[in-house]
Order: sequence, then C-alpha cells, then structure tokens
Amino acid sequence: MKAAEAVFGDKGYERASIADLTRKASVALGTFYVYFPDKQSIFVEVVDELGARLRRLIAESTAACTTRLEVEREGLRAFFEFVRQHPNLYRVVRQAEFVDADCYRRYYDRFAKGYVRGLTQAMDKGEVRRMDPEALAYCLMGIGDFLGMRWVLWEEDPGLERVLDTAMALLSHGLPSHLQAVPSQKHPVKPSQPAPPAKPTPPKSPRRPSRGPRS
Repeated sequence: MKAAEAVFGDKGYERASIADLTRKASVALGTFYVYFPDKQSIFVEVVDELGARLRRLIAESTAACTTRLEVEREGLRAFFEFVRQHPNLYRVVRQAEFVDADCYRRYYDRFAKGYVRGLTQAMDKGEVRRMDPEALAYCLMGIGDFLGMRWVLWEEDPGLERVLDTAMALLSHGLPSHLQAVPSQKHPVKPSQPAPPAKPTPPKSPRRPSRGPRS
C-alpha cells in the first residue's frame, strides 16, 4: 500500500504498472495478485485507506477539544501534518475522479458526514449559528484543502500558526460586513434626489362651434 501510494503519486495512475508497484515494495510480481485482482483495485484501496487514516488522525487530534473553534484549529493542524507525511495525497485523490468516480466521491462524502455531525452538535449547543450543516462542511473542507496545498504542499512554511490564526479569525468573525456597504470607486453611488415636480399641462383652448354652410 505504501509503495502504491508513492508510485501512483510519482508516475500517475496511467503510467504506473503493477511491476512498478511490486518493484517499489520489493516483492515478487505474483505476490501482487494474492491481494489484488488488478491495478484499479489497489488504487481504490489506497484512496479509501488514505481517507480513513486522515479521518482517524483528525478525530484523535480533536478528541480533547472543548469548543468548535478548537476542533477546527486542531483539525486543520492535523490535516497539515498528514499532508506533510503524505505529500502524494492530493495527486492520488484527484486522479480518482478519472479512475473511479465513485471512489473519488466516497472520499469526500465520508469526510463530510463526520463533519456534518460535529457541526450539527455545535449548532445545537449554540456555538455555531444555525445554517445548512452540509453546505458549511464543504465550505470548511475547501478552506482546509487550499490552505494545505498552498502552505504545506507547494511551499513548506514553518510559520503555520499565522495561517491557522487567519483561518480562525475568519471562522470567528466572518468577512467584515462594512465591505458590503463600500461602493465601487469607479462607479460611486450618488445619493438619491427627489424627482422634479411635473410641469403643469396647459389647458386646451375651447373649440369654436361649427358654422353651417354658407349660402
């Protein structure tokens, strides 16, 4: 499994061969077929196992947290650590969309279900305002996904606390509400003015009575 994670991450699913996997694992080619019928089977197993291990790590890392914000912070920290230990996570999971669409969706669905349960409990306690818990779960998953990609996968940053601080500030206070009231500088909003009074319509001149035919 470790060898498959590394090979699929380095070479990609299409280019990787079963011989590459067994060579990386230092086992005979025939040994592979004792456990898996084909390459797709072990790929799906790798994705499912990565998801299960990540969820387990986050659950263990947040078990002692007493508030939802603490859960979010320590959950993000655990995710960053997992990405650091498994740098091929992003590549492997994203390939699943084209190798096995059900596996790809299952990876996120299983993660979201646990997230929804935790957010719903936090809403019941009044820690999080009431909203659609599934939509909120995917919003928060997206935040973690991109932060991990930028500050762990792309560029190792030892100062991840500031990243966590920013994420927690966003979750605690949201975007500044005054931004919604600031008009565009290119097209400033003019103050409304009362409409000018309507001009009076001039009275119509009376019609002259018609004369009869001249004799």
